[in-house]
Amino acid sequence: MKHILLLEDLPEIRAWLKTLALQVFPGAQISESARVHDALQLVNAQRFDVAMLDLGLPDGSGVEVVQALRDKQPDVQSVVVTIHDDDEHLFPALQAGAFGYLLKEQSREQLAEQLQRIAQGEPPLSPSIARRVIQYFTAQARMAPQQPTGNEADSVTPHVQLTDRENEVLLRVAKGFTLPEIGQQLNLSRHTIADYVKQIYRKLNVSSRAEAALEAQRLGLFRR
Repeated sequence: MKHILLLEDLPEIRAWLKTLALQVFPGAQISESARVHDALQLVNAQRFDVAMLDLGLPDGSGVEVVQALRDKQPDVQSVVVTIHDDDEHLFPALQAGAFGYLLKEQSREQLAEQLQRIAQGEPPLSPSIARRVIQYFTAQARMAPQQPTGNEADSVTPHVQLTDRENEVLLRVAKGFTLPEIGQQLNLSRHTIADYVKQIYRKLNVSSRAEAALEAQRLGLFRR
């Protein structure tokens, strides 16, 4: 029987992922957590076979849990399940020890098929993620990586920047559409939209639809 660690802070998405996990691993024992701190306590107290981890949590990044599992339970197969498909999230997770990386925007059937690869010892990767990894290492083979000097790295100023998809979601939230309506308009699941909204609110440091609407206006989204 598999023992699975499930880290996801949105209850609706956590329930959806739990159903998915039980579909792939019937009879599995699942320990749920909504925060990095609680997940780290579970890592210290219990043994796991598989971990399904979100990245953006209220108290930190799921990468911390990936690292803890790598250090304390190296046989655990950690799979990131997220909306983030960019290099800034993908490669730190893989470097920390993630065995797989799946995107929530896929259907349950697609995610289940990829998770089933764990039984064959194959890393579950969404197709677009697999292509990104291949492209990255192909580029590395063609040219030496260029790293910024210490001074250059220190001169970079952090700033809030939304992706094109996040801007699309924010504009629709500001216009008053519900999550299912936004999902239908963008051809994404309600769970994926909820995760985007969570990430947008966190980036903009807002907590309500009204505040999000003000930010959308400030960013000029209504004029696009």
